[in-house]
Amino acid sequence: MIKVQRETCDSPQLQELVGLLDADLNSRYGIVQAQYDQFNSLASVDAAVVAYASEWPVGCGCFRKYDERTVEIKRMFVRPENRGSDAARLILEELESWAVEGGCVRAVLETGIRNPEAICFYTKSGYTRIENYGQYVGMELSVCMGKPLAAD
Repeated sequence: MIKVQRETCDSPQLQELVGLLDADLNSRYGIVQAQYDQFNSLASVDAAVVAYASEWPVGCGCFRKYDERTVEIKRMFVRPENRGSDAARLILEELESWAVEGGCVRAVLETGIRNPEAICFYTKSGYTRIENYGQYVGMELSVCMGKPLAAD
């Protein structure tokens, strides 16, 4: 059974999972990933969650406020051996619920073209492709997506 818990950004479990995420992204994108690292600091996130299976941290996700009514989903990751366990769905749902509690009505995110499983997951979760936004404008490897969270 997967349990999702709200955490602080200095959580050792979150730090460990983000380290695994960074290693995965570096293996997929190589040197190009350095262009994106500047946008992924945990210091810039406003909320973080960690998913646990029998007290073992198996996945994480964060968000930061993008504007007054929008959050940007960041740092989503599930350990490869735990993919398919429903952890990603539970993490994303908790982040979205937390965002709505804070008055947000929309979520946006960026993933990469070399992350087809992420694109598929977000599509199944109700996200649709949008124009690249903010720092991702003009970045050919970026895929930006968005989803309404609540009625205006």
